[in-house]
Amino acid sequence: MFMSVLSFEQVSISQDGVNTLEDINLTINEGDFYYLIGKTGSGKSTFFRSIIAEIGLESGTASVAGYSLNTIKRSEVPFLRRKLGFVFQDFQLLTDRNVEKNLSFVLEATGHTNKDEIRFKIEEVLARVGMSSAISKRIHRLSGGEQQRICIARAILNNPVLLLADEPTGHLDPEVSLEIMQLFKELNQSGMAIIMASHDYNTMAKVPGQILKCEGGKIFPVASL
Repeated sequence: MFMSVLSFEQVSISQDGVNTLEDINLTINEGDFYYLIGKTGSGKSTFFRSIIAEIGLESGTASVAGYSLNTIKRSEVPFLRRKLGFVFQDFQLLTDRNVEKNLSFVLEATGHTNKDEIRFKIEEVLARVGMSSAISKRIHRLSGGEQQRICIARAILNNPVLLLADEPTGHLDPEVSLEIMQLFKELNQSGMAIIMASHDYNTMAKVPGQILKCEGGKIFPVASL
């Protein structure tokens, strides 16, 4: 039986005093794979920011990775975020460091201190994304597709129960985009839930998933693109 990793019930979210999203009813379980589509400004980023407790709820009830978003304390937010992974369109890697230093930075920032354990975790995630040979390479020497694989490795370092991806193929050519999407599907098949904001409909058609649409202040499932 799959466990729920996200539950929103009649949730409304405001940003800068403006009601952005309302009446969200959504459950994401382990192993679910959802695309989140919608025009720029429709509220997709607001939804993601609410999941990581960056924006509070206006009304309704919500829980993510075992934490109530209604009652979560500021001191608990880092622990919630350790259960989540986030992949950005623009990579946000530290270009002055090599791959290992980029990944060790994340582990050290989330409380890991054992050097052997850190090295093992880094080698493990690089193997999962097909980048074992890049551990000592500088970021600027990697292609766009390789950098995105490192971003995915970074996102799964703490074995998240939910992975959020914001336009992860937005800057990649179609062939590389498909490779990256296949990697996400492999992670999903291991039980990791994924919500991916995307406009890359061609790649989405080749790597099917369930679809949520953000439109008119609502988020709702749709049968097809």
